[in-house]
Amino acid sequence: MPSVKARTSATFLITVMIKRLPLLLAAALAISSTHAEPKKLLVVTVTTGFRHSSIETAEKVLAELGAKSGAFTVDYVHQPEGQPKNPGRPPVRNDKESEAAFKTRQDAYSTALARFSEDTKTWNDQVKAHMVGKMALGKIKHYDGFVFANTTGDLLLPDRDGFIQLIEGGKAFIAMHSGSDTYHPFRGYLDMLGGEFETHKSQVEIQPILHSPAHIITKSVPQGWKVFDEIYIIKSFDKAKVHGLLGLDSHPNLPQMSAEEKVKVTAEKRYYPVSWCKEFGAGRVYYNSLGHREDVWDPTWKAGTNERKNSPEIAKTYQEMILAGIKWALKLEDAVSTPGNIP
Repeated sequence: MPSVKARTSATFLITVMIKRLPLLLAAALAISSTHAEPKKLLVVTVTTGFRHSSIETAEKVLAELGAKSGAFTVDYVHQPEGQPKNPGRPPVRNDKESEAAFKTRQDAYSTALARFSEDTKTWNDQVKAHMVGKMALGKIKHYDGFVFANTTGDLLLPDRDGFIQLIEGGKAFIAMHSGSDTYHPFRGYLDMLGGEFETHKSQVEIQPILHSPAHIITKSVPQGWKVFDEIYIIKSFDKAKVHGLLGLDSHPNLPQMSAEEKVKVTAEKRYYPVSWCKEFGAGRVYYNSLGHREDVWDPTWKAGTNERKNSPEIAKTYQEMILAGIKWALKLEDAVSTPGNIP
């Protein structure tokens, strides 16, 4: 039988181990989180409307951000090739053009428009089948989040309501630029996102208001930050339902407007959101309306040429916002995101 001294020593050791157990568990959790598997993101770049030239740049940048940070990996849902080209606006007769020549152009346009309509129906059928193969709920439910990078139009998801329920159930949703010019007839998507593209004017430089400078998404944005891009006018937006990140108190193109237009727009006293985030059920949503231009996405795009309107530093700040927004939406980072913070 153990001596009293031995029993006392054993009791002391057990007591020490019990006291240290929380520390040991914390250390184990820290090691586990350090070596945690990266989250899985599905990046969708399908467009059934206008297709931005910056999509390829966006795809490259998102992959780079995931690889460099180690926070996530990316898979893609591209669209089938062969999207029909819209013939554009109908011809307008000029002063020097004969009636016969103008009619010839009108007839050619009508023919092209009819062909475009038929080709679009065929192509939409291809997109629909493609999306069934790529985005059926059973095939995407293992992803931790989804990125709609400059998507447009009706994406023809096989179960669009089920997709929204995935986000509401705890997934991350991130959208850039024309992610708000997507699924206009589908209120479930627009309510989840928090706003909807209405229109835009010419590209312009803005200095957005920093509504939440301490937030993880915008803490890297310097005071006085400016960016040149195609700035969206957003509708179906409720300040009370989102946590504002970037915005404008006046129309982005106000300086370029006529005196009459300025009076009309100023009288509206409208707010112009640029970026926000929100909780959506158990999920999280982050939207940034910037990203039309390649040089907003990529600091290396056509470096040193006069085609760049944004410095590499501006693009780096945009990337930092996107990366932080993805991490926040994936719940890898946290921040106070109370809705209704926009004055």
